[in-house]
Amino acid sequence: LGSNSPGRCDFIAALRGPRDGGVSPGGEIHSRPMTFKENQLTVPLLTSIAAAVLGSLQIGYHTGNINAPARVIEEFFNSTWRSRHNQSIPEHSLTFLWSLSVSIKDFGALLGSLGVKGLADTFGRRNAILIVNALSVVGASLMFMSKATASFEVLIVGRLIFGLFCGLVMSLNPLYIQGVSPTNLRGAFATLNQVSFASGILLGMVVGLETVLGTEKYWSLMLSLSLIPATLQYLSLPFCPKSPRFLFINRGKEKEAEAALRKLRGNPEMVMKEMEEMREEAAHSETGVTVREFLKKQRYRQPIILVLIINLGSQLSGFNAIINYSTKMFAQSNFDEAKYLTLGVGAVNVAFTIVATIVPEIRNMQVLVVFFLISAYEVGPGPISWFIAAELFDQSARPIAMAFTSMLNWGGKFLLALLFPPLLKICGAYVYLLFMCMALLAFTYTMFRLPETKGRTFDDIAAEFRGAERIPLHDKTTFNTFT
Repeated sequence: LGSNSPGRCDFIAALRGPRDGGVSPGGEIHSRPMTFKENQLTVPLLTSIAAAVLGSLQIGYHTGNINAPARVIEEFFNSTWRSRHNQSIPEHSLTFLWSLSVSIKDFGALLGSLGVKGLADTFGRRNAILIVNALSVVGASLMFMSKATASFEVLIVGRLIFGLFCGLVMSLNPLYIQGVSPTNLRGAFATLNQVSFASGILLGMVVGLETVLGTEKYWSLMLSLSLIPATLQYLSLPFCPKSPRFLFINRGKEKEAEAALRKLRGNPEMVMKEMEEMREEAAHSETGVTVREFLKKQRYRQPIILVLIINLGSQLSGFNAIINYSTKMFAQSNFDEAKYLTLGVGAVNVAFTIVATIVPEIRNMQVLVVFFLISAYEVGPGPISWFIAAELFDQSARPIAMAFTSMLNWGGKFLLALLFPPLLKICGAYVYLLFMCMALLAFTYTMFRLPETKGRTFDDIAAEFRGAERIPLHDKTTFNTFT
């Protein structure tokens, strides 16, 4: 999957530009490096991307910060129960409450996914992100208040509300990012959403350490720190342009779309070229697609299957079991400093998301295998599963497709977070065989059925699925396409 990630090499090439006397991918000879405007990396564009991914940073933070301080928060559950019932909480009840606390965010995200299309089509991509950011503020505030109110129920409700934010923003972000990005950088910028998410996980793991804020005194403060990026997003995103594709194709506001493109690109020739591309896509797009039409239309059938396999394969590969429970996994293998090995998981997670670009004791092999799994996941299926739907569907079906993606991703996360602890007790290490089978299924189907999207316009990609008959053909990248 890593070689199928769109635009990553183009991102580096755009930053660097062809050297004197170099030859571009199209065969043109350049005698000087590309200027800042020619490679399309304008300040408004970079600001828009940075402001948008602050949402995924918040999500990553609350994914990673719940791991290391698990013992401290479980003790809070126990002491709260003891103050109410004059006895310690039963072990099975504590296990259930902790699993619920971890997984409820993902369940909330599953519910939040249902609102993606309505918000995106009604308010637009940028404004919808700003609206749902309020859910993050409310959720983080409730988590902070849980200790003061001596109520673990408030903590659970806070994570549920924050989960609603997760389900919405992880679909709205790719819609906005791909709407403002130039074609050759579309995949790279979409990957930055996952880079921000992975960075948030690492940040949450660091802050959640007992030597930082993961203590009995400060754990509630630690849960509230996502309010900082939430505030920064409110201060920056309103000044960024709206999605030109939404303005033109969804609203028919051609002049406003052109003005937004001028601000984003700073290159008149590129603006005219993209306006023409949007006109062609608008000519092939319907005014609106209902959920029923989305499920029935022949042109969407193959992309739906691809999104289903890629996302379920990604989530049910067991990756998030490591993110959520790695401290306990390492502790069960008698590692004295399990929480710091968990920090290593977060560091590898970030490093290999960006890369997307023996040992004396057998128990140490577990650490290497976990780190290898994290690196492999973030080179391909991790970031790609979140935005591939936005590339396989046309503009009218894209919000539904992203809602579908979000439901699959968060539904898989929720099931994994909820069921992994009891499954591990029942099956032991054999539970990983199930994860392996899911990963192999996703790999096999994707290898033979996913078309290449790198450097192609949305309309060009959608055209492959418009015909009722599709004959698989191998292209030069060895990935199948359809005609």
